Amino acid sequence: MRVYRGRFAPSPTGDLHLGSAAAALVAWGSARACEGALVLRVEDLDRPRVVPGAERRQLEDLAWLGLDWDEGPDRGGPHAPYRQSERGEHYQAAIAALARRNLVYLCDCSRADIARVASAPHPGDEGPRYPGTCRDHGRGPREWKRPPAVRLRVPDRDVVVHDALQGEVRQNVWRTVGDFVLRRGDGVHAYQLAVVVDDLAMGVTEVVRGTDLLASAPRQALLAELLGGTPRGFAHLPMIVGPDGTRLAKRGGDVTLRELRAAGTSAETVVGRLAYALGLADAGARSARALLARFDRDRLRGRVAAPLSSGAAAG
Repeated sequence: MRVYRGRFAPSPTGDLHLGSAAAALVAWGSARACEGALVLRVEDLDRPRVVPGAERRQLEDLAWLGLDWDEGPDRGGPHAPYRQSERGEHYQAAIAALARRNLVYLCDCSRADIARVASAPHPGDEGPRYPGTCRDHGRGPREWKRPPAVRLRVPDRDVVVHDALQGEVRQNVWRTVGDFVLRRGDGVHAYQLAVVVDDLAMGVTEVVRGTDLLASAPRQALLAELLGGTPRGFAHLPMIVGPDGTRLAKRGGDVTLRELRAAGTSAETVVGRLAYALGLADAGARSARALLARFDRDRLRGRVAAPLSSGAAAG
């Protein structure tokens, strides 16, 4: 049986909000409950959105919450570097390996081009389904309308993911998403490629994250398979939502751990209320270590949302 290796991978685009804290708490608990390892990786590929100092503040806030990790940018480890901005050669090597099997091609279609010919009326998380306009051109030189992206040549078959919390997820990636981007035209490697390459390289056995990313799991499982790796397990936990049912997110200006700390809220209060919202514990303040003593992730099965009480941000 493989030793459990989990990961938490925040993007340093601002301070951690309560939704991210919930994901970190469950990722940490999942690793520690089975005496496994936890990797902390910084997903900072989108450099224009990176906020100076955010990485340091995020790590400080996680430690304040009572969480720890075994490998990361602050302590190193056998799979360094742990910042995606420093791992470009790994992504390039993965694209080269796929190219040798004719599994990638160049595409100079814009979002507007794709939208004009898209058959799917409701776009997914990456926009309308890409119909394969440039597929037959391959990687050969031609007159480009704009710097070309690299797309994966997706097979027309179902991909099945057995999620530990949400059950079976079955998706034909070609028919749902189409050939997705691995490297953008500006040279930035795509999230879908980077997380798969890094998880494989770092030996991650399970990815714990929110249900907002559930739809991307088949793409990532497929890509891991095409790269010759063993697809990771997945556990998509309920999204923390406000009392009105709306998602908590830093982009929406919701309360952050840093703001709660500044207001005098204790870490035990935050952990207790997150655990209660998730259904992991009865109401009441508790430390992360106290929660771990009775940690039962199976209580999250089948849930997609976890409402946070209106007093959750109070001290």
